[in-house]
Amino acid sequence: MTTGRGIGQDHLTLAEKIRLISWPFLLLLVLIATVGFVSLYSAAGGSVSPWAGKQAVRCGFGLCGLVIAALVDIRVWLKLAYPAYALGVLLLIYVDIRGHIGMGAQRWINLGFLQLQPSEVVKITTVLALARFFHGTTAEDVRNPVFLLTPLALVGLPTIFVMIQPDLGTAMTILMVAGAMFFLAGVRYWMFGVVIAGGIALLPVAWHFLHDYQKKRVLTFFDPESDPLGAGYHITQSKIALGSGGIFGKGFLQGSQSHLNFLPEKQTDFIFTLFTEEWGLAGGLSLMALFAAIIIYGYFIALSCQNQFARLLSMGVVVNFFVYVFINMGMVMGLLPVVGVPLPMISYGGTAMLSVLFGFGLLMSAHVHRDVKFTRRGLDMA
Repeated sequence: MTTGRGIGQDHLTLAEKIRLISWPFLLLLVLIATVGFVSLYSAAGGSVSPWAGKQAVRCGFGLCGLVIAALVDIRVWLKLAYPAYALGVLLLIYVDIRGHIGMGAQRWINLGFLQLQPSEVVKITTVLALARFFHGTTAEDVRNPVFLLTPLALVGLPTIFVMIQPDLGTAMTILMVAGAMFFLAGVRYWMFGVVIAGGIALLPVAWHFLHDYQKKRVLTFFDPESDPLGAGYHITQSKIALGSGGIFGKGFLQGSQSHLNFLPEKQTDFIFTLFTEEWGLAGGLSLMALFAAIIIYGYFIALSCQNQFARLLSMGVVVNFFVYVFINMGMVMGLLPVVGVPLPMISYGGTAMLSVLFGFGLLMSAHVHRDVKFTRRGLDMA
């Protein structure tokens, strides 16, 4: 098949694939990552150790992985979708049994050079599996509630294992991204209504199974002043730091809340607060503009794809990135409960960085092979 761009996408050479990679998109990612390095350098008091240097190395490996993933034929990712999902679930099971415990949760597998967090990996593998399942489905298929039991199980299985860790933030992320993919696949509105109503009805039961610290976080969200030196300390200090930055901030390395250690988890969950205290409202809005550019760019990449799998995969990756940003920024501003979701490409964390970049590698593969058309099985050209 020869595309309107004059390139036969069935027989792209390596050089042609490299040329088709969206390098401006990668530049946006590098700019965001640079903001992360600068913020981590500041968080350490003006030192590349212990966070900025390691994050830069991981980003370098992640960008290499992104390019490699982009060069892989989109049909290969279609065939690997279910095996990748199965591997993600197996890693979750393993971490629930023998994982490393830290900060009261059992979420990591110690690989020596990296603390692997399977819950971050499974965000992307679940997107892959759902895109594979909904590829080639008809309007009649998605209107059938019985047909949707399988994708619901694909979402429910990793969500349950993530909740066992416990990791409420990641579980929320998986459910939100999955809901968006169900919507994009054409699931009827009334079905969402039924699921939402059922979820609301089960809230008292879910509340019973929450850990005490999770209940405190929810209660503190509604009334942060009820325990200002305990459960409400994090969000109170975050709001103080955000407000004290003013329009243009206090200056690089001059954030008093962060450098006097009033701001907790300044290198991970609350790094946006540290950044905004130093660079002010102008800096915060500039960073949000970079995030928005990534999301909009990814949306148009999804629209350009000629097959349903690539479109759904691209949109799933974009929505996953958006949910990361939405929850983290809402959390540090006091608009959402504190649930421990990192700010992508900015917060310190190896698995989160690598999984986000791998997701963008899948997005770029969809872009490079955007004119490929194939059947529901993905084995033959349409």
